[in-house]
Amino acid sequence: MIAALVALSACAPQASRTAGGYAPQPMAGQIAPPPPPRAKVAVLLPLTGPQAGLGQPLLNAAQLALFEQGDPSFEFLPRDTGGSPAGAASAARTAIQDGARVIVGPLTAQETAAVAGVARGSAIPVLPFTNDANQAGTQVWPLGITPVQQVRRLVTAGQAQGVQRFALAAPDGALGRQMATALRAATAELGLPQPQVEFYPAAAQPSLVAKDIAQKLSLMPDAPAEQRPGMLLLAESGVRARDFAGALTQSGVAMPPLRLAGHALWGMDDAMGQQLALSGAWFPGSDPAARSQFESRYEAAFGEKPSRIVGVAYDAAAIAARAMRGQGPNGTAQIPLGETVLGADGQLRLNPGGMVQRGLAVYAIAPGNQPGVVAGAELPGSVGF
Repeated sequence: MIAALVALSACAPQASRTAGGYAPQPMAGQIAPPPPPRAKVAVLLPLTGPQAGLGQPLLNAAQLALFEQGDPSFEFLPRDTGGSPAGAASAARTAIQDGARVIVGPLTAQETAAVAGVARGSAIPVLPFTNDANQAGTQVWPLGITPVQQVRRLVTAGQAQGVQRFALAAPDGALGRQMATALRAATAELGLPQPQVEFYPAAAQPSLVAKDIAQKLSLMPDAPAEQRPGMLLLAESGVRARDFAGALTQSGVAMPPLRLAGHALWGMDDAMGQQLALSGAWFPGSDPAARSQFESRYEAAFGEKPSRIVGVAYDAAAIAARAMRGQGPNGTAQIPLGETVLGADGQLRLNPGGMVQRGLAVYAIAPGNQPGVVAGAELPGSVGF
């Protein structure tokens, strides 16, 4: 599983080095002193159950982070969640009993809620993989790329290119509501006009509601220019997003000048480029340079390219290892609040209250080609962002 990592470590000098040179090694017949106790980091993963296929790649990424830290003073305790909230809570409980001082994972929002309840009683920080910002709280930092992060990056990139008015069309559900809240917050923060937001029934066919939505959002050519948005965000993905975009053009919506934009899942669907109406549409994603470097290191270690999701396990494990550096087996994890950390997908920063900021790039769909970067990855709080 991690043969490449083992092989690399075998190439390192085996004698320990002290300030005055190499530490003396035990002579034949002598008993070596036991190694000092190590700090423990729990890693909660779906190693069995319906999501077991994700468990090993996530563990691989965490192990890569541990290896790159090069610090023997802590160790990981992988624990199986079985892919359920009850299993995750049980795994967290046993890991804490075994001495874990920080928890990496679990995978889903439901599991995170269950684990947070267990960890909070022991003041153990949790670094879950979910992108549900609603799970953020005291000692819980969701590390998935959240709708809040994505929407804010699209708004700042749009504003940089002269867009002043934004709108959102979304099926009435959790994602749409989070994107709407994020859009209102981002435009207010940046001093932009209040966005227009329209929801439609989640079960409705996008191609059948697109014209009605276009009229309500003043997208049609006959709408007053001062009311027309410059960017429309769609809280849809896959075939539903493609159908919605196609129906907009058939209804007479001109693109450009209107620019469509979506969420990070658009970057995982090559078929998005097959819809001509989406040509030039934007979506947020990882810092391309950081992601490419991570993928190369992962592939060199494990012989396969990592899936998009496993980068978050690398980030969580690296932050946890950093938090336990020098703390000892009974120490308190020192989460690096306010510091910039370079993760698998780019820069990120953990803030009090469970808030996480990420430096995201913005990509444009190009039919027949790979999406191109139109705005580089910038971390909120940096100069000009």
